[in-house]
Amino acid sequence: MTSVSRVQTWPRPGRILAAMFSLPSLPSWLPGLSSLEWGSGLLDSLLQGLIGACGVSVLISFLKVYFFVSCANHPERRLEKDRLRAQWASLETVHLAGLALILTVVGARVAALVVLEFSLRAVSTLLSLGKGSPAAERLQLYLLCQYSLGCGLTCGLSYLQEGAAHRTLNLLLGLGLAALLSTAAQRLCRHILRLYELHSRQHYCGVCLGLLASAHGLPRLLGRALAVAFAVGNVAAVALINRDFLTTSEAVRFWTPLTICYTLLVIYMQEEQRLHPGLQSQIQTVLVRMGGLFVLLLTVGRWLDLLGILISLLGELWCLVGVRTLLDLCQIQDFPSQRPSVSAPSKPRPSAPAQPRGTAPS
Repeated sequence: MTSVSRVQTWPRPGRILAAMFSLPSLPSWLPGLSSLEWGSGLLDSLLQGLIGACGVSVLISFLKVYFFVSCANHPERRLEKDRLRAQWASLETVHLAGLALILTVVGARVAALVVLEFSLRAVSTLLSLGKGSPAAERLQLYLLCQYSLGCGLTCGLSYLQEGAAHRTLNLLLGLGLAALLSTAAQRLCRHILRLYELHSRQHYCGVCLGLLASAHGLPRLLGRALAVAFAVGNVAAVALINRDFLTTSEAVRFWTPLTICYTLLVIYMQEEQRLHPGLQSQIQTVLVRMGGLFVLLLTVGRWLDLLGILISLLGELWCLVGVRTLLDLCQIQDFPSQRPSVSAPSKPRPSAPAQPRGTAPS
């Protein structure tokens, strides 16, 4: 009886295979992914990617509004205005979905490195704005920060929501707010592209009249919002990278070559952009940046980080293709930062007082 009971308690091979490949035990057999975890981690990464894509959409919508108003206020820029009106009629949703997917699958460590690299490059660019045209360089910097902004938003959300009891619910609420802002910005952009010229001439729409009077302040407003977003993203990026180090020596071994590599990349990219401006130069800059990070992470990174660098390269190119027209406008015209002249409705001139009939001129 005892031998029979022992034989019956032995697990069968089919049960062993079923336990190995069942859905709850799959994460233990697959490599641990830092940003693409199974279950709730996958949903959280997707929500963070969607929020980051919505933030980028808000930025691009306001930049399109600023560029179009600047072109519409100057009659010699009719061709540029027509180019802005003809683009992105049906590709905005595709661009937003593709960027959200890229931000979802990129690793948190690589996203943090992208945020830190762009922040160093942005500070260096802003410090050297005295040379050339500051307005055009600032606008170009806003256009080039799309993917870095998305990475900064995902890093900030990952850091702020780490260990939260209702993390998924918080991200859902954040996604609702981000989608509301993105939808409102897109509606504003469509309204301006269609009706701005008509409403500004007839003094009909309050929104169009407000942009006619104060559109010059949009870059300053966007700059402040980006400064806050990247400040939070930088703090989160440093915290996310440092949590993988057990000792100070490991952190120093990582940060020292990273700082040297970033500094050399910034110096090279600024000189290259001054010599060869344009979209081709921006693509070459992206390749150099990601190539430098790839070589650096070959020595101090992980194999998943290398995959994240390739995904980041795709994300940077995806964002550059979406703003090709705006980048060309930055090179063609230096959009003025001064306040445009607001044409007030003409008033009847007061007539001169009539002379009395009884008096003759002397």
